[in-house]
Amino acid sequence: MVCLRTTGPSRERSRTWRPRVAAVAGVLLVTLTGVATLGVGSGTAAPGGGDLCSPPGLSAASAAPTNLASGQQSPSADKFTTATTEPLDRIDIGKLGLLTPGKLSVGTLSDAPPSICVNSAGVFTGFDNELLKAVGAKLGLAVEFTGTDFSGLLAQVANGRFDAASSSITSTDARRELVGFTNGYDFGYFSLVVPKNGDIEAFSDLNKNTRIGVVQGTVQDEYVVNELGLDPVKFPDYNTAYANLKTGQIDAWVAPSQQAIGAIKPSDPAVIAQNTFSLNNFTAWAVRKDNKPLTDALNAGLDAVIADGTYARLYQDWVPREIPPGWKPGSKAVAAPQLPDFAALAAERGDTGEYVPVEPKSTLAQLKDTFFDWSLYRKAFPDLIKTGLPNTLILALVSGALGTVIGMLLAVAGISRTRWLRWPARVYTDVFRGLPAVVIILIIGLGVGPVVKGITGNNPYWLGVVALALLSSAYIGEIFRSGIQSVEPGQLEAARAIGFGYRQAMSLVVIPQGVRRVLPALMNQFIALIKDSSLIYFLGLLATQRELFAVGRDLNAQTGNLSPLVAAGLMYLVLTVPLTHLVNYIDRRLRTGRRVDPTEPVEQAVITEGRGA
Repeated sequence: MVCLRTTGPSRERSRTWRPRVAAVAGVLLVTLTGVATLGVGSGTAAPGGGDLCSPPGLSAASAAPTNLASGQQSPSADKFTTATTEPLDRIDIGKLGLLTPGKLSVGTLSDAPPSICVNSAGVFTGFDNELLKAVGAKLGLAVEFTGTDFSGLLAQVANGRFDAASSSITSTDARRELVGFTNGYDFGYFSLVVPKNGDIEAFSDLNKNTRIGVVQGTVQDEYVVNELGLDPVKFPDYNTAYANLKTGQIDAWVAPSQQAIGAIKPSDPAVIAQNTFSLNNFTAWAVRKDNKPLTDALNAGLDAVIADGTYARLYQDWVPREIPPGWKPGSKAVAAPQLPDFAALAAERGDTGEYVPVEPKSTLAQLKDTFFDWSLYRKAFPDLIKTGLPNTLILALVSGALGTVIGMLLAVAGISRTRWLRWPARVYTDVFRGLPAVVIILIIGLGVGPVVKGITGNNPYWLGVVALALLSSAYIGEIFRSGIQSVEPGQLEAARAIGFGYRQAMSLVVIPQGVRRVLPALMNQFIALIKDSSLIYFLGLLATQRELFAVGRDLNAQTGNLSPLVAAGLMYLVLTVPLTHLVNYIDRRLRTGRRVDPTEPVEQAVITEGRGA
């Protein structure tokens, strides 16, 4: 066999490819590192008023809304609040059925300030969570918060992933079929947010032609679908929904009142047109339906923090707004908390609840404010590099390595002459390629998680890695199979002719050639795996386990701006662009070989003479 080596211009391009790859990676890393350095210690506040995940205090006091929807001037009848609670000294924390003795494991969100969020120090906080910490302290329990997605939160409580859920959850009758609830600690206004000076002024103005935004799985979603009979546009989080309203992609947003008030800034082209009560019940913590001892303990702790004034302090720090007549937190036996006159404080500040009209911004100005706030880029990069980048690399590298091993086994089994290997490999590949990635992750995390929680410590981080590996192995197996089958049959025949057995010929001759041919496709799959690592958030992550997208999402919640998500996207580019060019360089080198430098003239003459030329 003769191997021809190219020494012309294409070889020169190949030789210069490596410096180009290094230059691209270097420029991206230096640029982002420089921006990150500028942001360290800068303490840049969110535009228009600081970190949304920090207690606003009495300066944000507001009166109860007066623009209530017709027929909703008072809460629905309360049939679930307990008459009284057990005294704290009768609570036996050893009988609360906790996942870890002495520790309350809580699922929460990170994107709904001031109720539930992650602050600039990377700590889960907000009114709901700070109140639960105080209740835990009364009971002698440590409280550990884990961030997850609301769509799976109640299911995670029901199947034992968490002891409780803290997420401003309205305790509807439908939700009580799945989980239990404590007594209420907050009431359930929600608001209709619309563009200023628009045609929509009330819930009654909404119709089938209105694009109404809601967060999927919330009581607002249920209200729009079941009460109004309309089909809303569903979003994964509050900030994305509000961003779509500001840019005109939706006509209205139905949101919890706290999130609506916290999100809207004076210069925003949006206003709260009307408010209404949640139609079923109060806001409460969710617990497993059969865990009455824990429910009773949390109710007792809630009454205790109301009685000693802790509730009032936290309430006026985080959500200083007037409580509606006829409602109070805790059991029916505990006295109402002593709160300041929020309506009077709001009036002294000159807050009439009316919005001052502002000149509408141009489309370019809105895009700049929403996606390209450079001060937020400087604030985002330190957390992205310190927390998000290491976790993304761990998730991608470990799952990629495991997926490659499993994928190779699938490829070999898929081309096996034995049907008992070939058929299971094909079924596995069809199933894992056909199911959405989120479904696979939830099945592994929520289905297998409770079975192996003794091994994992109820931490789904590594279960997420396994789920990603199983998902990627189906694709990698097909990539390997196509590469192996593309090798000419003569290669196998030649290897067998010189004495190799079938397994030796495959492992030493055919498979190495097949793998070399599919390197670009393998790298594309690894790049996809880097991005799919963001889906692990659905299983619930501690603040220290957040990957790039989760960090960007949390900063998005703190600031109400989408620039941190764009910054996270740039970090993904830093990872994927150099990898793409690197695999192209390796592929070119494998196909063309190393450049052979011309020999010296005298040496060339000797070689030529020796060949009889």
